[in-house]
Amino acid sequence: MQKPFLLGKRLGLIKYKLMKFPQKLEPYKGVIYFILILLLSHFFWKIVVRGDESDSNVMFFGLDISAPFVWLSQHIAYLTANILNFFGQHVKLEAYNIIRHTEGHAIRIVWACSGLKQAYIFFCIIAFYRGSGLKKLWYIPLGLIVVYLFNLFRIVFITGFIKYYPSSFDFLHEYLFKYLFYGVIFLMWVLWEEKFAVKKNKKAASETIHEHKN
Repeated sequence: MQKPFLLGKRLGLIKYKLMKFPQKLEPYKGVIYFILILLLSHFFWKIVVRGDESDSNVMFFGLDISAPFVWLSQHIAYLTANILNFFGQHVKLEAYNIIRHTEGHAIRIVWACSGLKQAYIFFCIIAFYRGSGLKKLWYIPLGLIVVYLFNLFRIVFITGFIKYYPSSFDFLHEYLFKYLFYGVIFLMWVLWEEKFAVKKNKKAASETIHEHKN
């Protein structure tokens, strides 16, 4: 007779824990939404945006969307070369967006270096996250400017650094700055979450409690 009783008790305990599980996740709900939107937008991009990184053709559902990628990669290459020359690096901008140091070390700015993917992911995170639509109208453009500036800094730093340490390219490009880039996007989401998205909700909750008291 004790075994069915113990089994029922254990099942009841499991059911209780399962009911409490969403409450335990409540403090992490924002981070979970952030990760979900990030992953969904990332894999959506991977599925629908097609293009060889060594080529300039970028396709979206069969449509050629190369123009903005080509223009922005050329723009980034031009600015990078000018910034490095300003700081005395003495680089030369060659055809196909190749930036070459006098020592012979070179880097090519391809369409994937444009920063448009990161801009798209940032846009999705803020656009599909909670918060005032009116505030999003100015926060998203400001965030896109930050994405653009960080991407430019990334390309300038990597291109300048390989002059002295050419073997560091893979680490800087594939690891360090890739994760730093998403770290910047995460920090901008934290700013949105803490200063804009949540503030309105807290105010609304406070007003609701006040009304109930009255």
